[in-house]
Amino acid sequence: MKAVILERSLEDKVHVLDVPLSELASGYVRVQIKAAALNHRDEWARKGLYPNLKDGIILGSDGAGIVSQVGEGVSSDLVGKEVIINPALFWGDDQRAQSKEFGILGIPTNGTLAEFVDVRADRIHVKPSHLSWEEAAALPLAGLTAFRALFYRGELNEGQKVLITGFGGGVAQFAAQFAINAGAKVWVSSSSEEKITKAKEIGAQGGFNYQEESWVDQAKKESGGFDLIIDGAAGPSFANLLKVVSPGGTIVFYGATKGNPDGLDARRVFWNQISIKGSTMGSDQDFADMLAFVEQKKIHPIIDQVFSLKEAVQAFDRMKAGKQMGKIVLTP
Repeated sequence: MKAVILERSLEDKVHVLDVPLSELASGYVRVQIKAAALNHRDEWARKGLYPNLKDGIILGSDGAGIVSQVGEGVSSDLVGKEVIINPALFWGDDQRAQSKEFGILGIPTNGTLAEFVDVRADRIHVKPSHLSWEEAAALPLAGLTAFRALFYRGELNEGQKVLITGFGGGVAQFAAQFAINAGAKVWVSSSSEEKITKAKEIGAQGGFNYQEESWVDQAKKESGGFDLIIDGAAGPSFANLLKVVSPGGTIVFYGATKGNPDGLDARRVFWNQISIKGSTMGSDQDFADMLAFVEQKKIHPIIDQVFSLKEAVQAFDRMKAGKQMGKIVLTP
């Protein structure tokens, strides 16, 4: 089968190879991939910035396809089913936080950027019928991360005012769509006016260019302060989030792409009763709840661009450039 392989000795760090299918293990299913999607962790692996890397691994966490084979102990009724893959591995029994064994499909185990992938049978779910293969592949990792951040950690309620930072990336676009469909009043931030316009088209109240010095004042004037902020950047801009969150409000951050905050205004936090929470990926319950929400609300993931597997380097380069609006998808 053809697969996108990590090989850090190469100039592009990834290449497409024909690799043999291994024997299917007991308790596993083999999924014929119809579409797979990139996440930032794939590009970080390409840059050598992700832990537990090893050359020769098949990258990719997100995928959707058809069950082509089942291993020992798995019902043959699953063969032919259209499925979406939950890439979160070994979360454990505690809804509050993942276990020490927690992992994500694709690193360090073989992932979805291939014609076939073998996963444990409990990682597959019926594909929402209203989604195309490309849309289904775009959903798992980013959708799960956004759903948990909003609903479990952020405790989102209808009518709340919500700020989603960095709109355009995978998690941020899902967080915005989910919050809008839950009846929240949503604003976004981005460095791209085009992306802010897109957010308004899907129902956001407005948006702010975080590169403009006036954005904090503008945000406070328009919203009066946010009940909930969902952020994936942290870094120096985290201080501004403390200025635009309402007293008693909550900031949930699911990443730190800009690094650690330079400092924390502790007085502002305790005086304004601000809650700051961390969140990452999600439990099996979060994934099931997320799929049910997407099906109920008939949410369609935003697709940036679709590439073939043989165009993997171009797909990775697009993610590296950071210009995407939505998810980058690859098809065999």
